[in-house]
Amino acid sequence: MNRIMSRRQLLASSANGFGLVALSALLGESTSARAAARHFRPRAKNVIFCFMDGGVSHVDTFDPKPALVRLDGKGAGKIDNPTASANRKWLQSPWKFHSRGRSGLPISELFPHLATVADELAVIRSMKADLPLHSTGVLRLHTGVNNAGRPSLGSWVSYGLGNENRNLPGFVVLSFGVVPCGGLETFSNGFLPASHQATLFHADGKPIDNIVPADRDGRVQRAKLDLLRRQDEAFARSLGGEEAIESAIRNHEMAYRMQSLVPDVLDLARESAETKRLYGIDSKVASQRLYGIQCLRARRLIESGVRFVEITCPPGASNGTWDQHGNLKKGHEKNALDTDQAIAGLIKDLKRRGLLETTLIVWAGEFGRTPHSTGRDGRDHHPEGFSIWLAGGGIKGGTVHGATDEMGMHAVENVCDFHDLHATILHLLGLDHEQLTYRFGGRDFRLTDVEGHVVKAIIA
Repeated sequence: MNRIMSRRQLLASSANGFGLVALSALLGESTSARAAARHFRPRAKNVIFCFMDGGVSHVDTFDPKPALVRLDGKGAGKIDNPTASANRKWLQSPWKFHSRGRSGLPISELFPHLATVADELAVIRSMKADLPLHSTGVLRLHTGVNNAGRPSLGSWVSYGLGNENRNLPGFVVLSFGVVPCGGLETFSNGFLPASHQATLFHADGKPIDNIVPADRDGRVQRAKLDLLRRQDEAFARSLGGEEAIESAIRNHEMAYRMQSLVPDVLDLARESAETKRLYGIDSKVASQRLYGIQCLRARRLIESGVRFVEITCPPGASNGTWDQHGNLKKGHEKNALDTDQAIAGLIKDLKRRGLLETTLIVWAGEFGRTPHSTGRDGRDHHPEGFSIWLAGGGIKGGTVHGATDEMGMHAVENVCDFHDLHATILHLLGLDHEQLTYRFGGRDFRLTDVEGHVVKAIIA
């Protein structure tokens, strides 16, 4: 009598037992080999995501509002925002805007260095988020949903494209050890295999704890790892090929290979003094120097084949975030000082190395800030309309897409949300957001759920 075997039974009873990656791919398993073929011609190979944690004020950075100057200090009327208290008054920006580059892109004086690469930026002024809460906003920006448990954008990119360098992870987060409001789920692989989760590197100093092998003799370490692999394989066979154990073995092997490569990749001693100055690493301001180190390390990781690198904000004003309900001027100026030169330096460095064409840079936070306030030096959470920008990797630089109303209250023209942003990022990487799926819990999931449209107007 013929008996139909399950996938797990087939893997467990096969001659090779655990680890039949090729067979898993044929059966629709989520390996790098399964999804490495792009859906169409890519414009970008890698992504560097500059996460602006806390909510940058759009009306103080990339979305000038002359009406706020005219109405400054006057009552704003009834505000439909659950986090906004009563007695709101319009608040003009304390910083001036200037037209920059050949394109005349308006950029606040907060960013004198980004102003020098204005023609590389595509600003989306019509972003709209879901809720005025940091925790849900950060998760939605990274995973497409408000609740924990879904894969992060970087995990989807790693899953969709596979590893470019087998000795390095596909998704790296450069971290100062600060957990974002969305929790570590912000960088989680969710229901994707654990080999696609983010690897957290220290933003400065030794990239990973315990990266130096305890055994001086490499043969001893290799023997220990082989013993661990055999034990894991036997355990996996007893469970019928458990994906979590398969991923653990892959991660152990990756960690072993990273020992020799990661310290070398992130060693900035080989960089010239001129390059370090370009990123602001010679700054006397510690947080500015640290952010410069992050950006330069991101470039080195991308050069070495890491698919997706996320850069986080250094400790500074408001604990390193842009969340200035008060002390707006001091806080935004501090955060701009920390990040401006390094990001502009990153763009210039990638361009002169011929890497900007294939590296997509995304600069975004979870929402914007209100154009009104109860005081004279602070703004609150504002998801109804705000700005982000992209550069490199097939982006049409020097462009502005969408608009908010004359006060900066609502996105009113070519409105975009995070599903649209995610669809656009995947598109530039050669991935169709509607086809990049993973079956979990009986249905196919995708990063953009059942939404998302590619913002074609910003693509070159």
